[in-house]
Amino acid sequence: MSQISQMGQTARNVTDIPDVTLILSGRYLIASSRSRDVQEQENISVAVASDRIVEIGPNLADKYPQAKCISHAHGLIMPGLINTHTHAAMACFRGLADDLPLMEWLQEHIFPREAQLTAEIVYQSTLLSLCEMIKSGTTSFNDMYLFAKDVARAAHASGMRAWLGEVVYDFPSPNYGELENGLRYTEELFDLYAGHELITVTVNPHSVYTCSPALLERLAAQAEERDTLYHIHLAENQDEVNTCMERYNCSPVQHLENLGLLNKRVVAAHGVMLTEEEAFLLARQKVKIAHCPESNMKLASGVAPVPAMLKQGITVGLGTDGCASNNDVDMFGEMNSAAKMHKVMQMDPTVMHAAETLHVATQGGATLLGAEKEIGMLAVGKKADLIMLDMDQPHLTPVYNPISHLVYAAGGGDVIHSVINGQVVMQDRQIITLDEKAIIAKMKEIGERVRNMK
Repeated sequence: MSQISQMGQTARNVTDIPDVTLILSGRYLIASSRSRDVQEQENISVAVASDRIVEIGPNLADKYPQAKCISHAHGLIMPGLINTHTHAAMACFRGLADDLPLMEWLQEHIFPREAQLTAEIVYQSTLLSLCEMIKSGTTSFNDMYLFAKDVARAAHASGMRAWLGEVVYDFPSPNYGELENGLRYTEELFDLYAGHELITVTVNPHSVYTCSPALLERLAAQAEERDTLYHIHLAENQDEVNTCMERYNCSPVQHLENLGLLNKRVVAAHGVMLTEEEAFLLARQKVKIAHCPESNMKLASGVAPVPAMLKQGITVGLGTDGCASNNDVDMFGEMNSAAKMHKVMQMDPTVMHAAETLHVATQGGATLLGAEKEIGMLAVGKKADLIMLDMDQPHLTPVYNPISHLVYAAGGGDVIHSVINGQVVMQDRQIITLDEKAIIAKMKEIGERVRNMK
């Protein structure tokens, strides 16, 4: 394996750097998905000061003896994974209504129960999902759901990096009631988290089939005014396309284009039902795609043409969707599924190779969120969002190509340490920021309440 690329990976000037407080040390380091950014060396280390990486090199624990050192002789250090589309609080519906078509699943099982949700259920369910994300290597997530203030409250408690917002649609919400209240609620959310170090508020129209053209336009204006992302389900399955054709005589993508809403702010979740012309249109308008392969497979929505999107220059990130349609938020599993799904669809084993898949789950996600200058790879000056895996495992031995192992062999359970924004949030598989046992116990109680919802 080649030595790590020269990106200023040593401290620029000792007098310019705050005191190093944390060292992660292992045997393997993957700074990015590029082969030249992979290193194998005893005691290869990352030094962190405050919230940023200040040096990458061997034996840094010796250089900074005052720093806390977390080391593993067979550890693999890499960027944290970025989940670009999820509904964290839907963990409370995990396994509740499986093996159903999307519209039946939504309209007959999910929407009726969502109508009975409370702020406390959403808060506790989000905490549960965040435990799962932390323990499986995710350090950033992009969420769209109800009771977003309580999603934000849970994210803040966990120490995770989050993009989130209140889902909005034409019919009354169990959170805010009538639509005008929802628009005010979102404004309040922006004000509450203005300047927050880890939480970025987004604008979240549910979809073209639950939002009128006027609402889609109002929300786009809000996103423009607040300089944030416009996160929407788009072209998820054939039923959505059929509904849009019946109402507007065009596809969902063309509908947004006709309204003048396709632009660089748009994060389109799923993007399954796309023609070649629509993919070119999305590329031209700089729309980003959050690819959710496992949810799309489970709901039989179809397969998004991701290899073609990437060739056209569309930014693609990877997402899990919610636990009600996946049924987990393990991004390692999502990488594995994404790589294999597209190989068999294309009948080409070279499609979505391991490095490209890892890129989508890290740097692709960072670019999708507009955060590529801060996260998505390990380099001096970047935010210290990184994880360590234990490679001393039967299913990870021997190691010929660490990137290949991450996509085809590793799982979320192999993550042993997690650092977000320079803070240790999990060490030796123990979450530090949240009380995992108490959260699980509380969710068992909530599960009984959800079971009895009609």
